[in-house]
Amino acid sequence: MQFEFQIEELEHKIEELKKFAEEKEVDLSDEIDKLKDQRDIALKVLYDDLTDYQRVMVSRHPERPYTLDYINFITTDFVELHGDRLFRDDPAVVGGLCKIDGKNFMVIGHQKGRTMQEKVFRNFGMANPEGYRKALRLYEMAERFKLPILTFIDTPGAYPGLEAEKHGQGEAIARNLMEMSGIKTPIVSIVIGEGGSGGALGLGVADKVFMLENSVYSVISPEGCAAILYKDPNRVEEAANNLKLSSHSLLKIGLIDGIIDEALGGAHRGPEDTAFNLKKVVLEAVEELEKLPVDELVEKRYEKFRQMGVFNR
Repeated sequence: MQFEFQIEELEHKIEELKKFAEEKEVDLSDEIDKLKDQRDIALKVLYDDLTDYQRVMVSRHPERPYTLDYINFITTDFVELHGDRLFRDDPAVVGGLCKIDGKNFMVIGHQKGRTMQEKVFRNFGMANPEGYRKALRLYEMAERFKLPILTFIDTPGAYPGLEAEKHGQGEAIARNLMEMSGIKTPIVSIVIGEGGSGGALGLGVADKVFMLENSVYSVISPEGCAAILYKDPNRVEEAANNLKLSSHSLLKIGLIDGIIDEALGGAHRGPEDTAFNLKKVVLEAVEELEKLPVDELVEKRYEKFRQMGVFNR
């Protein structure tokens, strides 16, 4: 990323020193440690003051952990479940049964790919109606067996293709919004990367909604906003900052319940540390929610989302 130019220079120097020390069989550990300290200080200063647009870039980093990465880090005994029982499976949405610290969960999330082949297979994390219907099937299964639900949100948006529209994309998302508001089991949603519009909200009606520190959540992408609102694609950065799509901006206006700290320099630099922070927040949230009577849980969830967008003068 362009704004990390100084960091990349320091990391390049560190790698060069490591290689030189190995080839010449000399001890340069003190020099390497000094450079690492410089890099860590520079990372903290930089990431403490990122603009919303810079956070968009971090949220899209190709090495950022995806849903299956977090499932691998924080769960055991994961059994993936496939298909919507109406048409087909959608690889852009994954889900299944698992345990987190011995506690049974249903976990569901958008899934992107890393290689070009994986990206095409996962449709770049853009779900078709079948993905949202599969998710709904798993919500209902979790409700039936009284399992808490954990959802991971990471999508540029629902797939806008012709086939998706023919199969009822809007209806599938709308039905999820309606049904999730009444599911009688605790739901925790976490935005781990991009939270793009209705495609994100289709997995995001929850009792507790958290965002990773450098994730984003918005009704439209900065590129789309610049093109439609400003009629100028060069105003992308301005659009991102005006959309207030970062975790810090959304926490201030009460649209999310909390921010989960990432590893220094972003989740892509320390996925396991980030996953540890995420797991702690999830378990604490579920423990709190399970103390509520089911009717009160559902009523509070419904009211939470009904109040969004209501402002008092």
